[in-house]
Amino acid sequence: MTEILFEDEWLLAVDKPAGLVVHPTYKNVSATLLDTLRDRDANSRFFLLGRLDRLTSGVVIAAKTHNAYVALQRTWPDVEKEYLAVVHGLVQPSRGEIDLPLGTDPVDRRRRVVRPDGAPSVTRFERLAHSDAAGLSLLCCRLLTGRRHQIRVHLAARGWPIVGDAVYGRAFPRFARHALHARRIGLVHPMSGAALWLEAPVPEDIVSLYPNSDTVVWRCASKSALPPLNPCTFS
Repeated sequence: MTEILFEDEWLLAVDKPAGLVVHPTYKNVSATLLDTLRDRDANSRFFLLGRLDRLTSGVVIAAKTHNAYVALQRTWPDVEKEYLAVVHGLVQPSRGEIDLPLGTDPVDRRRRVVRPDGAPSVTRFERLAHSDAAGLSLLCCRLLTGRRHQIRVHLAARGWPIVGDAVYGRAFPRFARHALHARRIGLVHPMSGAALWLEAPVPEDIVSLYPNSDTVVWRCASKSALPPLNPCTFS
């Protein structure tokens, strides 16, 4: 079920469940998030901003008018995008920045790889918690650029693959998808100018994978006004 997180006459924000495709593709021509929105309101047009992978959960924003879409698309690079990830291993240092260029894998064009001629790509991360017993770390990640599969590739390249990511890491018997959740987006409303925090609760499967991950995240977060946005404790 897709939960509505925010709605007004210009914008709609939803909490996309893992397993739901955002846009129709040649493999998924129906039963997508866009279809769900159209079924809910057949009289509106929806313009989706950003694109989450099918197995990633969390916040997705849709503009309900073309003017709102154009205005938000213009400022989209400045929108704060915060993710929660559960990864294998102890992440050291506890916070930092991954600056590795990403490009298409010449062997499999569906994949992205670190390559010298790739597009500049930067991810900031902060370790929120670590479990020695499970060998897992809970991370808050922020995108400074928005490349396809960026967080997944960057974390794997540092030796911390996301749990359940069979493409860039390994499958995990107890978890049927990769443990990545688009937890929060911070933006300036394109029409009203108001500061908005759009938050998706940590899903039950991630809480089951990493107990108390929902309480750790909320304790870490601080809601500050725009600008600047500072949802985590990054310096």
